[in-house]
Amino acid sequence: MADTPSNMLPLGTKAPYFALPDTVSGTTLSLNALKGSKGTVIMFICNHCPFVIHINKEIVNIANAYAEKGFGFIAISSNDAINYPQDGPEKMTLHAQNENYPFPYLYDESQGVAKAYDAACTPDFYVFNSDLKLTYRGQLDDSRPGNSQAVTGKDLRQALDCLVETKENTATQKPSIGCSIKWKS
Repeated sequence: MADTPSNMLPLGTKAPYFALPDTVSGTTLSLNALKGSKGTVIMFICNHCPFVIHINKEIVNIANAYAEKGFGFIAISSNDAINYPQDGPEKMTLHAQNENYPFPYLYDESQGVAKAYDAACTPDFYVFNSDLKLTYRGQLDDSRPGNSQAVTGKDLRQALDCLVETKENTATQKPSIGCSIKWKS
């Protein structure tokens, strides 16, 4: 388990557009169709990463709580499914159903979306405001597998609360740490 940090895309960056297949519904979904009226959370995750497995329940809790406040949530897996078949679309469908994901789980087969977002690891979180401008990127919270800190979602919740309250997020934004995205050769 290699610890890879986020690249920390510059704040204010406009969310790169995408349209990707949703592994649950079988339809192609776009950023514009999925964005929330208050903001949008884009998460780069995968099925097998222990860092993602460690926080799955909390991302489901946050998505359920904040969708009611006008946030769209989008999960994307960009891992190479040839060399990592456990992260392929069929397994993504089962994983999303088993974890009760209340958000679409999109497959970025070309890895072009991960590259457009400068994503580096799973999990990697991005929060965009209603104008799709980046207001937060980085970690869910300080918890990691084996560090005995509780999974609270504190950092992501803080970023979302700031958008709800229309105030600037002055909290330090820390890179996420996780498994590297499994890039194609």
